[in-house]
Amino acid sequence: MPLTRKQALNTAEVLSTAVPYIQQFAGKTIVIKYGGNAMTDEKLKQSFARDIVMMKLIGLNPIVVHGGGPQIGSLLEQLNIKSHFINGMRVTDSKTMDVVEMVLGGLVNKEIVGLINQNGGKAIGLTGKDGNLLQATKLKVKHKTPDMAATEIIDIGHVGEVQSVNKELLDMLTNSDYIPVIAPIGVDKNGTSYNINADLVAGKVAEVLQAEKLILLTNIAGLMDKQGVVLTGLSTSQVDELIEDGTIHGGMLPKIGCALSAVKAGVNSAHIIDGRVEHSCLLEIFTDEGVGTLITNEESTDTAT
Repeated sequence: MPLTRKQALNTAEVLSTAVPYIQQFAGKTIVIKYGGNAMTDEKLKQSFARDIVMMKLIGLNPIVVHGGGPQIGSLLEQLNIKSHFINGMRVTDSKTMDVVEMVLGGLVNKEIVGLINQNGGKAIGLTGKDGNLLQATKLKVKHKTPDMAATEIIDIGHVGEVQSVNKELLDMLTNSDYIPVIAPIGVDKNGTSYNINADLVAGKVAEVLQAEKLILLTNIAGLMDKQGVVLTGLSTSQVDELIEDGTIHGGMLPKIGCALSAVKAGVNSAHIIDGRVEHSCLLEIFTDEGVGTLITNEESTDTAT
C-alpha cells in the first residue's frame, strides 16, 4: 500500500533527523546482545532483523550475540533432562551441553541468520568454536551461606567464561560486509565446550573490538531507581554508587556489571534497552530520547527519563 503524503513527509523528517547520528557512527562497531521477548515474538523478531540490516546498509558494523535459555529449557524438558540452577546459572553436564550446542549453535543461531538474510543482510552464524572465536576457561562458582565457615567452590559443569576473543576473525567478517551472529559457546585449549552467559560474551567482544556501543536487549524499560523511574545518562561512578546503595540488585547486577566493565575497558557507551519496543535498537542509536539506560564514562546530572 503506497504511503499518504503525510506519512511520506513523516518518513522524510525521521530520515533527516537521523543524518547526524549516521555521520557520527559510520564505520563504528555496535555489539548487540539479542534475547528476551525480542527473540520470541514474531513481530519483534522481524523488527530486530530489519534494524540490523539497516545499520549495516548505512555504514555501521553490527555484531549480534544471542542467548537462548528458554529454548534450551524447552528442549531439555522434551528430552526429560532436568535443569538445575545455582546462582542463576544452569548446571551443565555433558548431556545438557549437547543440547546447549544443538539449540544455540544450531536452531537459534540459524534462525537469526535466516531472518537477517531474508531482510536483505549478509549474516554469518558462528559459535566460539569456529576459528577459535571464543577461547574459554571453566567458570568457578563460589558459594557461601551464613552458617558456613568458609566459601566453597561448586562445580557446575560445562559453564565457562571468556578468556580471549579472536579479533582478527571478526575484523575480517565485518570488513567483508558480513554481519557476525555469535552463539555463546566457547572452547578451551583441550577442545572442551562451554556454555557462556551471552551478556558476558557480548561485553568481552565489545571490549576487544573497542566498540562504539554495547547494546543489551532486556524485557524491562531499563535500569530503574527505587521509585521505578528509568535512569539514563549515567556515568560509571554513578552506577557504582547505585550498586553500593542497593538500587541495583538481584538479577540486574550481572547485566549492569557487564555493561560497566565494557565502558571502563574503553567501549564508548553501553545501553540497556527495552527489547519489547519495536525497532528499539534504531530508536536508541538514532534518536535523542532512546528507549532505555545509557552508561558512559562522562559525568552527567540528567539521570531520569
